[in-house]
Amino acid sequence: MTTRTTGNLSALGKHFSDEDAARELLESLRWPTGPVCPHCSAEAPYKLTPKPTSKRPGRKGLYKCRACRKQFTVTVGTIFEDSHVPISKWLLAIHLLSASKKGMSAHQLHRMLGITYRAAWFVAHRLRHAMKQEPMQLSGTVEVDETFIGPRRRRVGLKANWKEKTPVVGLVERGGRARLFPVRAVNYAEMVKTIEREIAPGSRLVTDDANHYYAIGSHIGSHDRIKHSDRVYVRGDVHTNTVEGAFGLLKRGIVGSFHHVSVGHLGRYCDEFSFRYNARKMSDGERAALIVEGAEGKRLTYRQPSKADGPSA
Repeated sequence: MTTRTTGNLSALGKHFSDEDAARELLESLRWPTGPVCPHCSAEAPYKLTPKPTSKRPGRKGLYKCRACRKQFTVTVGTIFEDSHVPISKWLLAIHLLSASKKGMSAHQLHRMLGITYRAAWFVAHRLRHAMKQEPMQLSGTVEVDETFIGPRRRRVGLKANWKEKTPVVGLVERGGRARLFPVRAVNYAEMVKTIEREIAPGSRLVTDDANHYYAIGSHIGSHDRIKHSDRVYVRGDVHTNTVEGAFGLLKRGIVGSFHHVSVGHLGRYCDEFSFRYNARKMSDGERAALIVEGAEGKRLTYRQPSKADGPSA
């Protein structure tokens, strides 16, 4: 699961079949240098073990902080807290999602983990929440483009009806990181706000020749446009092929694994595929360790979804 292990499924099998081994592995992933109190961040808490004369079985994996005197386990303060899904199955789900190139649907997790579909759907969304990146600004040469995710468009007269689709903006550093996220609309005002928030001043912006990118470079730095309207797609190093490749990864996942995602949860799927793109050069074990690291300090409670945004993949 990390660089300390092979990340191979057969080598990690014992951690997925034994709950005590799974807890120890999660502890080594979350606390590589030793346990840390999630309540006050004090180091060197001690493990609570039952007295030999006690008739009550002790709770496994229970620690107590020397500073704040509070008790905790490895799941406290993470996406795993208060979950009825065993840790061994959480770790298996993390490994499966880390090793899958196009994502994995909740139905497949439900079949492979032997848990209910409802539980599998929530496990998958908690892990996507852990994949969400901290706010950052891209720099250098940054390609910006947009795509539309949703049902097939329908023709109304001579025009295509785009109202059924949700716009997703993509920003990709050449040779670096990517940010994909849905927006309410694609227009000049929205793109100016997005670029000022997501891209560092002085960066080089590369876009197509859509109207909402006209003169937008004045808000960030230099700006090169490629005229897709004239069927020109590459001019030297001016192109948007990198960001379109990131969109291709997202679309292949939706079409091939999920088939349909609701508007209410599209942002989490964008977080997942931004994570996959940014961790593309890592091993499966390194990606799994990164997910566990991202689970720190995050909670996601279950809300029975409505018909509009319910479990869909």
